[in-house]
Amino acid sequence: MTQNLILLAIIVLGGLAGYLERSLSSNGAIAAVLVGAAVYFGFGVKGLLLLGIFFATSSYWSKYKSTKKKEIEEKLAKGATRDWRQVIANGGGAALLSIIYYFNQDIIWLVGFLVCVASSNSDTWASEIGTLSKSKPVYIRTLKRIEKGTSGAVSLLGTIAAILGSLLIALTGTWLFQLELFHFFIIFLFGFLGNIIDTIFGAYYQQVYVCSKCGIETEKKVHCETPTKRIKGYHIVDNDMVNFLSGFVAALLSIMVIYVVTK
Repeated sequence: MTQNLILLAIIVLGGLAGYLERSLSSNGAIAAVLVGAAVYFGFGVKGLLLLGIFFATSSYWSKYKSTKKKEIEEKLAKGATRDWRQVIANGGGAALLSIIYYFNQDIIWLVGFLVCVASSNSDTWASEIGTLSKSKPVYIRTLKRIEKGTSGAVSLLGTIAAILGSLLIALTGTWLFQLELFHFFIIFLFGFLGNIIDTIFGAYYQQVYVCSKCGIETEKKVHCETPTKRIKGYHIVDNDMVNFLSGFVAALLSIMVIYVVTK
């Protein structure tokens, strides 16, 4: 009981630290604490350590060379400070699988959890590092160069970052939970697949708006203090939904593979 209280206090302090460092908004900090608590009860300190690696590295890359990203942030729905929707989009799937594992400790839920985290890490590294590429990315719908920060665009630097982001979680998760080599490859491959799914959803389904004042295409519903006009994508499919679905779909696919191969 004492250990649980101490670790829950550490989770709360972690959320507070994220708020004070402006990595999290006030509601983002609360959401991070709830996600952290769910992961702790499902996977203990090892799960928290893995989640901490994701949040720490994603916050670092978000702030890395942030001055060069200011123009790109005009296209994005949100900046480097994450609110509750972004926290749930990146950690909600992992939290849900942690709760399931608490009641049913089957390895498929552990693998699914690790894939969720690997996918979020892969996507975040791809976005934050890829925007620093010297060349414009390629839009997967047209295979033509397009402005940085466009959903559905890929670059060599971003792809390498996505691979490394998934690899980090796969290696760490395999080591912490003493998994087999087969599980490592599943986590790594499906973690990276989550980033690919995110790119596809971003290109074909995510909503995009245009500002009537400056003409910029953006994910924001309000720009230049004026409501923007939706020009493509589905109304309910925003960046947060794309992030959540891509990781969760990748996790479900990995669970299916593990179940078919091992059961």
